[in-house]
Amino acid sequence: MILAALLVLAQAATPPADPDFFPLAVWLQSPRNAAAYKAAGINTYVGLYGRPGAEQFDALKAAGMKVVCRQSAFALSRKDDPSILAWMHGDEPDNAQARPGGGYGPPVPPERIQEDYRRIKAADPSRPVFLNLGQGVAWDGWVGRGVRTNHPEDYPEYLKGCDIASFDIYPAVHDKEEIAGKLWYVPRGVERLRKWGGETKAVWNCIEASRIENEKVKPTAAQIRAEVWMSLVHGSRGIVYFVHQFKPRFVEASLLQDPELLAAVTEINRQICALAPVLNSPAVKDPATVASSAAEVPIASVTKRHDGATYVFAVAMRDGPARAALSGLGGASSAEVLGEGRSIPVKDGSFEDDFKGYEVHLYRVK
Repeated sequence: MILAALLVLAQAATPPADPDFFPLAVWLQSPRNAAAYKAAGINTYVGLYGRPGAEQFDALKAAGMKVVCRQSAFALSRKDDPSILAWMHGDEPDNAQARPGGGYGPPVPPERIQEDYRRIKAADPSRPVFLNLGQGVAWDGWVGRGVRTNHPEDYPEYLKGCDIASFDIYPAVHDKEEIAGKLWYVPRGVERLRKWGGETKAVWNCIEASRIENEKVKPTAAQIRAEVWMSLVHGSRGIVYFVHQFKPRFVEASLLQDPELLAAVTEINRQICALAPVLNSPAVKDPATVASSAAEVPIASVTKRHDGATYVFAVAMRDGPARAALSGLGGASSAEVLGEGRSIPVKDGSFEDDFKGYEVHLYRVK
């Protein structure tokens, strides 16, 4: 058996003020759908259309939504409103930028992001600044970076211009064979952002929750759950669902029109909200160890302790079966598998469990 990578959930430089709150967001959606998203467990909007105005802010506040938005003059006039969670840069400055006359130029220089960061913080030092980056975070060969393709050394410089670093890559619906179906690119990006930020930046990430531009494939409920929990196990401190559909026709809120995926995302969010105090708790110094029976299927895990219980969140990192051996659980007698209606006997601080490809198991041990 091979020892899987032992991962410790990194804590943001500033812990959440409310231990029961974990950011679960949607990207660039109309506030008119805020109540429907709230019912699905979403608590945050990232991005607003145009210049943020009173109508947008009031609709989100009425629905109990937090918001991450650009720092417009109007938004600054509302800076005493606690529903504003963070300010944000423009999206994906690390990608090649469209030229006004057509074609693409180089990415936005990191130095400009750092300058904008200083300007945003000067106007309101009380809030973090959010920066969402593109596929190059997880995939060095992403040609969308233009002349900066295969230059990962840019990213530590970008991260000097934010407090919350995020990124997006969508392997379930990706059109490139190198990435398609390889869900582990999502946690790879989370790990890299943590490293590039020196473990001082909060890391969020985007999760595909629509077919986006893929007319043949959309992510399954199991793939979405795997991507979310791989992200959390590797240290993500916020989840942003991307729910736009561009083909075969444009649908802004496609998740709300897909009963299957909406039910899946709602259940994922319900479980995360229930576990928010656990996810927000400090990392443990003596985590459980997890060994996989298959060298080609490592099993990643994180161990947390809260309210007298030990939690081990584990996920298979490849699309293949494996049996996991978990140990280092002290004198526990059983492990409850959350959400699955079963328990596993624990003997001498150890137990074993089976994983299918990309499967997630969440254990609570008392």
